[in-house]
Amino acid sequence: MREECKFFQVRTYPSGDVSQFCALGLAPEAPWRCPPDCPRFEKRLNDVGFARGSLLPPPSRPEPELDPNMVRLLGTAAEIISAAGPEIVAEQERARREREEASRRWWNKLRQSPRWRR
Repeated sequence: MREECKFFQVRTYPSGDVSQFCALGLAPEAPWRCPPDCPRFEKRLNDVGFARGSLLPPPSRPEPELDPNMVRLLGTAAEIISAAGPEIVAEQERARREREEASRRWWNKLRQSPRWRR
């Protein structure tokens, strides 16, 4: 990934896992590698005048070798998860409504029924 890009993001989770990705989702092999001629590449403002001194060694992160089958498999998995999202949200909303309905008192249900309204 091009770490000097404005849209490069890193997240560290409580388990210690680190996730690096393009915030715009423009990396075709996301989240592993940015295209060399990315149309939205912008240098980060805090990196414009920054030069590494000799006190710190340059960061060394080897680029992982990517198997095209692995990239295709992970892309398919991401599509499946994205497609399941709305269904999961609807299921959670339905369960919330059922809990609310069950928690209402019987007299409130009676009072709100159309038979008792005037």
